[in-house]
Amino acid sequence: MHGLNQSIAIGPLGLSIGQLLIVLAFGIALLAGALIGRRQRTPTADTLFTLLLVALVGARLLFVARYWGSYDGPLAMLDIRDGGFDPLGGLVAGLGYAAWRLWKTPEQRAALSGALVAGAFTWGLTAGPLLLLESQTRPMPDTPLATLAGEPIDLPTLAEREARPMVVNLWATWCPPCRREMPVFEQAQQEESDITFVFVNQGEDESLVNRFLDHESLTLENVLLDARNALGDATGAMAMPTTLYYDAEGRLVDTHFGELSRATLQRGLERLR
Repeated sequence: MHGLNQSIAIGPLGLSIGQLLIVLAFGIALLAGALIGRRQRTPTADTLFTLLLVALVGARLLFVARYWGSYDGPLAMLDIRDGGFDPLGGLVAGLGYAAWRLWKTPEQRAALSGALVAGAFTWGLTAGPLLLLESQTRPMPDTPLATLAGEPIDLPTLAEREARPMVVNLWATWCPPCRREMPVFEQAQQEESDITFVFVNQGEDESLVNRFLDHESLTLENVLLDARNALGDATGAMAMPTTLYYDAEGRLVDTHFGELSRATLQRGLERLR
């Protein structure tokens, strides 16, 4: 799994490494702004929080604009649980707001500039090495799995047999976002005939998985069992749901941690084609 998308579980809460590094960089920016601003009696915290909000809104708006047709309505567009953000939109919106504040409030320029530099430096220093790792090809794990019929199988064997790009979803029946995204995957599996979808259940037995599929009236192919959570360990997915995108050669090209919508799934599929 790409470094920034590796996840950790803190009790019931799951976070990606990228999300944690954003929190770290923002915290350093707040601290630097407070230290520099204290000398000049110029607070910057409100400005920095507003900048973060503006960046998030800009990132969301650009993503929604790109995948407008994949949303059912305004409420779905507002539901940010799908992780649909475009970094370019956030960068442009954030830089634009920062430039406006630096021009509008000259008394904040030193503290705000210092905070932005400190935050950017922290992000570059911590996330940079992980981003470099994303350019390195990682093979598909050959973790032993089983079908619902009890037959042994692994992802490389399935990929060789299908000879198509593969989307691998790690899930569990007790995971609410996993349950919510299943109808999205069901529809995609029916419509995207050039993609193989695989659903690897983490840590549950055949009877429980079958009861869940029957209760939810889900028709899914390639539902596999990973009783020991070995695939999650092998890919760095410590929290669920996590979706892995492999090309036809078995190379990991993208990952998504957290709940998917039709829009965020579409973004991932575009990177396979």
